[in-house]
Amino acid sequence: MIPTPEGIPAALAEELAGVALAAATAAGARFAEVRVVKRDREALDLRDGALDRRRVDRDLGVAVRALVADGWGHAGTNLLSRDGVARAAAQAVMAARATAATARYPVALPPALDVTYTTPLARDPFGVALADKVAPFAAAHDVMLSVAGVTGARGTALFQAQETWLFTTGGGRGHQRVVLSGGGITAIAKRGDEVQTRSAPKAVEGNVLQGGFELVDAMNLPGEAQRVADEAVLLTRAAPLPAGDKTVILAGSQLSLQIHESVGHPTELDRALGEEISLAGASFLLPEQLDQLRFGSDRVNLTADATTPTGPGTFGFDDEGTPATRTPLVEQGRFVGYLSGRDAAARLGRPSAGALRAESWEHLPIVRMINVNLEPGEGSLADLVAGVDDGVLLDVNKSWSIDDLRLNFQFGCELAYAIRGGRLTGDIYKNPVYTGVTPRFWGDCSGVAGPEAWRVWGWSYCGKGDPVQLMYVGHGCAPARFERVSVRST
Repeated sequence: MIPTPEGIPAALAEELAGVALAAATAAGARFAEVRVVKRDREALDLRDGALDRRRVDRDLGVAVRALVADGWGHAGTNLLSRDGVARAAAQAVMAARATAATARYPVALPPALDVTYTTPLARDPFGVALADKVAPFAAAHDVMLSVAGVTGARGTALFQAQETWLFTTGGGRGHQRVVLSGGGITAIAKRGDEVQTRSAPKAVEGNVLQGGFELVDAMNLPGEAQRVADEAVLLTRAAPLPAGDKTVILAGSQLSLQIHESVGHPTELDRALGEEISLAGASFLLPEQLDQLRFGSDRVNLTADATTPTGPGTFGFDDEGTPATRTPLVEQGRFVGYLSGRDAAARLGRPSAGALRAESWEHLPIVRMINVNLEPGEGSLADLVAGVDDGVLLDVNKSWSIDDLRLNFQFGCELAYAIRGGRLTGDIYKNPVYTGVTPRFWGDCSGVAGPEAWRVWGWSYCGKGDPVQLMYVGHGCAPARFERVSVRST
């Protein structure tokens, strides 16, 4: 068992921050903020009922961000001494002087922060024995491996606790502890040369949400294992999806990635301004299109919301001290907002979306997704299906590709369920792919299921920045229906 991570003592955090703030001010900063960050992470890979690999990471450090004139500078250190943090503060001021020489926009000082936030937990994952963490995955693997045609079982689990103290020269103070838990299972089936996989609750790292080990319990992985294995075997015998334009329903896990790639990334304001394009490109959503562009149909309402229960992008404050907030991005199909931090948002005359985040104390905060949610519509999944004469329900991502403006995309899924005459027929297709152009695709959204079908999906390894930063983000959604979508099989 990994002991429950001890928090950063408030006295230590305050002492280190006080030294850093004093040093930054003495060196000429007109404003400074200090983050003291401790992160504990445990990642498990499971193979055929047994633990295959376990990785445990722990780190603790101090980040200093200083403002000189209108230029920001950043430095971090894991030398937790008075001299160590004072040197980091001096380096941050030195960097700020360099950026001030080319700064083009005024920077206003923020109000003082006073926020505390802690993830609600029923079972802290770092207090759960390793054997108990492995048990639900092993039980699920046993079920899957008992199915004829299944040749392998895989699983992943991730647990993370990140604690942050934030102090500013204006007397601001914030403290939060965010805990993530989750995972998933995959069955591998083989028939001749045909190999297929089926996953639950979603592929890649599974579903990782904010909360404790109770989230893994709620997945009921052993209970899902039979269906997952049976469908993996059926896929080895399934026909390819015929090419054509069809009505498509995206199940929640696939829709969450669609939101991530075609909504979340293009609404990051630094991309739209051309200031952060080194990884995965820029954005077609330019500032002159704000409040003008028709992004989707009237049924499409998308929101950046750092208050979503269980959302990985939920917190008390972002890494520059903006309290968690909710910002509309698309309202009834119209593009109305960006993911942003304070400074860039002010250039557009908008408040910050509270979306400036850093992976750790080593990194400079940049604009990152929080929880980008598709707001629920009305009715059930069955109601969406009833409105389809000839179409498919696509479930669980297998591959994705999108251009560097976030316009043209292609997604592959694990399987497609056939829909005919307003009902699911029981037939499935293998290796389905769908393609589209972002505003045209969302413009053809003809229905979104209601609150009873809405749930949150977490993605733990979203990459952005140079050097790259990995960030955990969330997407709440219910299944949605789209017309005239080009589909085929690989």
